Amino acid sequence: MRLKLLLLVCACASAQTYDVIISGGRVVDGAGDPWFYGDVGIRGDRIARIAPRGMLAGAPARQKIDARGMVVSPGFIDIQGQSRVQLLTGDGRLISHLTQGITTEIMGEGGTDAPANDKTLANESEEARKLDSRFTGPHGFRDWLEAMQQHGSSLNFGSFAGAATLRMYGKGMAQGAPTEAELEEMRGALKRAMEDGAFGMASALIYPPGEYATTRELIELAKVMAPYGGVYITHMRSESDHLLEAIEEGIEIGRDGGVPVEIYHLKASGEANWPKMKQAIARIDEARRAGIDISADMYPYVAGGTGLTACLPPWSAADGKLFENLKDPATRQKIHDEAMAAPRDWENICRESTPAGVMILRLVSPEYRQYQGKRLSEIAAALHKDWAETAIDLISAEHSRIETMFFIGSEENVKLQLQQPWIKIGSDSAGIDPANTRSLAHPRAYGNFPRILGKYVREEHVLTLEDAVRKMTSATANRLSIQDRGLLKEGFYADVVVFDPATIADRATYENPHQISTGIKEVFVNGVSVLHNGVVTGAKPGRIVWGPGHQK
Repeated sequence: MRLKLLLLVCACASAQTYDVIISGGRVVDGAGDPWFYGDVGIRGDRIARIAPRGMLAGAPARQKIDARGMVVSPGFIDIQGQSRVQLLTGDGRLISHLTQGITTEIMGEGGTDAPANDKTLANESEEARKLDSRFTGPHGFRDWLEAMQQHGSSLNFGSFAGAATLRMYGKGMAQGAPTEAELEEMRGALKRAMEDGAFGMASALIYPPGEYATTRELIELAKVMAPYGGVYITHMRSESDHLLEAIEEGIEIGRDGGVPVEIYHLKASGEANWPKMKQAIARIDEARRAGIDISADMYPYVAGGTGLTACLPPWSAADGKLFENLKDPATRQKIHDEAMAAPRDWENICRESTPAGVMILRLVSPEYRQYQGKRLSEIAAALHKDWAETAIDLISAEHSRIETMFFIGSEENVKLQLQQPWIKIGSDSAGIDPANTRSLAHPRAYGNFPRILGKYVREEHVLTLEDAVRKMTSATANRLSIQDRGLLKEGFYADVVVFDPATIADRATYENPHQISTGIKEVFVNGVSVLHNGVVTGAKPGRIVWGPGHQK
């Protein structure tokens, strides 16, 4: 009887027609469950069938992929993508991301192109102002998302509303607490953004104007998004000397605002602060036991990446006058002296990493481009200046924030963090076309997810394959209330990755970052092949992933 039943099930499965059948692989479903040998059938943009190995062998399909020896998993969800420029005007293939197995990218840290008004546009470059002036209407956030979809993307994408953008919407680049009228403008902009599909509000509290925001201001905005299921996600006010205090601020915002809290790229910056990571983890665990919904994400590198301007005191950029202030001798000297002084009430990343740990990624001015890829200490020695004066000279000449890497972390902490059950994975990077770039980049743009699967799963056994995939997929989908992605499950969207567990690895290095990862064989987004046999197809089936409060 059992044999007859099995033959009947096989016959029914074989009678179905599929667009794609991926057969014989080790299926890791994304939920953290043990892997099993199975077949995955895709029809249209959905997963139509998941069956034990061999049960779809006789079914007709347009494309059949032999996944023997491979792992079949949900597409990876990047909770901290930075590809908004590439998605709006650039190469929507996001090659360095899709070759990692990323199928969905969530953006929004600090700033977003929308909502926009005269105050936000006043602090943008002329080029950005022309683009973002399209998003000044009452549904500017939705218009921005739809503009990116119209431009075309190989990956799905969504976004938080940037807290710095919301602050500029009400108060521009001015310091100080907002007036009630300004705060009401910010509330209204966030409410509309939540209804337009934002996942919540994302702050970056070490950069102007986000640094100017008060805790009370952020709580009031959190209250606005609470009824929509929004999440408060934050690059905290400190990741170094005041790391524990910054976690307390996040807990307070979540508790009083009535929203979950997610910490961007959890880390303890600077060698003196590395021991604080155990305390930080203990505090998060304690808060969770007390009913506070707080968790975190990370990237598996000891170097962070941001602008060199993060080494200047935040007041120097108030009212959008950074470059004007750097031209004034007296103000410039004050900025220099505060940068060189022992840290007080702001996060000086150059001091945390030391100038020898500061690597300049992009310089274009003729005077300084020979120093691209050099350490700040090397450049200062060559120019016979101290590091702060050198940084100010570079920023002034480039008239930009200058993309920079800061070596601030601990490998032991990376491993410890990866093992925490509430950790998720984000790249904090934009997708890059390696054939069309001249500047250096952080290797996380190419290797973030494969690095975990190769180095920390296969080689060092820091975490299991199933747990690593869960942290890359369903953990983020659940956090953001994404209902139909993040799992290999019948009826879910067919965002699927096939990779070789024996060869998957990151190849990008700090000195030579533009190297595609190895081991990712196939990537499907909404049932469409965007990577086949390790080669980018050029297809752009990516869609908007809407936040939980979205109103059509």
